[in-house]
Amino acid sequence: DWEEISQDSTHLYVGDFGNNYRGNRTDLQILRIEKKSFLAHVPIIDTIAFQYKNQTDFSPQKSNTTNFDCEAFVVLQDSIYLFTKEWSTNKTSVYRLPKTPGNHLAQYKESINVQGLITGATLLPSQKEIVLTGYTKKYTAFLYLLYDYKNTSFSKGNKRKINLKLPFHQIEGITSQDGSTFNITNESTLKKPIVNTPPQIHQLDLKKYLK
Repeated sequence: DWEEISQDSTHLYVGDFGNNYRGNRTDLQILRIEKKSFLAHVPIIDTIAFQYKNQTDFSPQKSNTTNFDCEAFVVLQDSIYLFTKEWSTNKTSVYRLPKTPGNHLAQYKESINVQGLITGATLLPSQKEIVLTGYTKKYTAFLYLLYDYKNTSFSKGNKRKINLKLPFHQIEGITSQDGSTFNITNESTLKKPIVNTPPQIHQLDLKKYLK
């Protein structure tokens, strides 16, 4: 269940860690792909396997109830930072992993009360900014900005939630090339007979929020 993609200067990282169906996956992993080999059409792929350190119950849960689901991460310095999609608390928890192959325990760092479900993340390392995407259970789309933080204590800096005028949009992904203009995507949302939102890409200018 591939959910997110990120990169550093040498590798691409693909998050195979979607876990909303029963909340009991024991094969969570991030695929690490060497860029040089990928561009040469002979990709070298390593596996960063992990479990959440504080998940002790792996019995099947009802769909869309677990707090150990994830759809967002960023790669920063020597680590990967996961932002969970917590169905019961409507918060996101930050977990840290080394970005090296092997079997790891994701270490809990902090929780942020985003009041929604986090589905994507993009990192602007030069500006010390992370922009998260998400939606509420009533399909109100939002962005959540983390900036001016010290080291990797993301919740200790400035935080800002921006509700988007995109009703009934299940926002899923985000990226930016210049740090001010962002592209976000939404999945199809079908709630008969009222809602029929097609998959789309939207462009947003966040300069006024990120000065």
